[in-house]
Amino acid sequence: MRRNTRKRSKTARRAVGAAAALAVGAGGLVAVNIYASADETSASKGSAQNQALAAGTSTIDCPDVGQQLTSVPAQAKAQVDKELALLDKQISEAYQRLSTSQKAIAQDPNFAQNAIVGPLKDKRKATIDRIATAIGRVAAKPQGLDALAACTLRATGNQPAAGQNGNNTNAGATGNGPVAADFLDITKVKSNVRTPAKSAKASKGVFVSKCGVNANKLYNSDNVIVAPGVTNGAHHVHDYIGNQDNDAFSSDQDFAKAGTSCQNKGDKSSYYWPVLRLQDGTKEFDADKQGGGAEGNTGRILTAKKATLDFVGSPRGKVVAMPKFLRIITGDAKAFVNGTANANASWSCTGFENKVQLKDKYPLCPSGSDVVRTFKFQSCWDGTNIDSANHRTHVAFADARGNCPTGFKAIPQLVQRLVYDVDAPSVKDNGKTGPFFALDGFPEQEHKPVTDHGDFINVFDAKLMNKAVQCINTGRKCS
Repeated sequence: MRRNTRKRSKTARRAVGAAAALAVGAGGLVAVNIYASADETSASKGSAQNQALAAGTSTIDCPDVGQQLTSVPAQAKAQVDKELALLDKQISEAYQRLSTSQKAIAQDPNFAQNAIVGPLKDKRKATIDRIATAIGRVAAKPQGLDALAACTLRATGNQPAAGQNGNNTNAGATGNGPVAADFLDITKVKSNVRTPAKSAKASKGVFVSKCGVNANKLYNSDNVIVAPGVTNGAHHVHDYIGNQDNDAFSSDQDFAKAGTSCQNKGDKSSYYWPVLRLQDGTKEFDADKQGGGAEGNTGRILTAKKATLDFVGSPRGKVVAMPKFLRIITGDAKAFVNGTANANASWSCTGFENKVQLKDKYPLCPSGSDVVRTFKFQSCWDGTNIDSANHRTHVAFADARGNCPTGFKAIPQLVQRLVYDVDAPSVKDNGKTGPFFALDGFPEQEHKPVTDHGDFINVFDAKLMNKAVQCINTGRKCS
């Protein structure tokens, strides 16, 4: 099993990155996105929050700094990336303290505010100031970022229960989720799938890339898109298929030189997603490590029994080639507290996918049916950029009729489907007799299913990309 083994050509970068992580902290891209004000610490609100906190049913909620930075000069990008990562490390540490301070919170209604949330604001302000300064050295200094420093406490909506997650071996994390209310019997959900009509000019072909299921167990808790150069930038573990040289320190040159798990060696793309775990008490390789058990991601990592990667066309017309090294993130790893603006989770069961897709619930599948995660990636590109400062604005989803925004071009849309052979948990006894399964995630996200997300870096060679485009535009199915 691979455990952060890297090529010698990257050793120096990893050593520098590790030193930087010690200096500025490891973490993911963004903090959470609910705006708070100082007066939210009033006695009456504090009392209500104290009751929720003492029951382990609150989380930490901070404004999303990264999403506000829609333009970062290239000269400032490395520093800004590290400071954004540090913001995530700060919130992760604050959440850990929150989860292990239940006794103190129960005794003092102001403890969480004074000892956790208040100091977090001070740390965030200093970090945000460094972001503004770094940008201001080479461009206009951004204004108003100080308003994003304050965080608040937010009820999770979880109903506490004695013995909750009895099989969960979270290292110090209390009430980290999931809970019974996060699961839904799919046989009791009305059909909610709608397929947009295709015009006569639609590109109806499909190009299939076969890259396996990560049977060789390529894992790490980095995220080279949102936190390049930062170890544990995701705060949760990813499965990787396709490119075999993917961690926080991978450059485009590394990707181009690497091997691939794809059958067609012209596809060296990186496809990755948060692992799914069964909370059965298994001590995985990362049970005591950051990104794993130390941040509430516990239990046996489940490998998908099947992973399909289909590139499909546009319902309105032809598609153009993706640029090499295009980066796309679909969904939001922090949708539980960010809100659902960027959420794109789709959960279902085999035999039900054409009828029901769940966005904010894990499915309880009937006997003989498997759990399915589906990611439909953005299908419109701005025609210029392979990435953007907030990793979103260079690509977009088509509208309900399949049209791209003005100025954007239709590209092959990646539709990724993961199938898991996992039994429905026993929700009536909170997962005691039949353990819950759950996504890895940032600790404050409570393992909510709405936080599911996928990441893609296009490393098709030009010949294969052109073949895929031709296949899609001429209505064929190719692989």
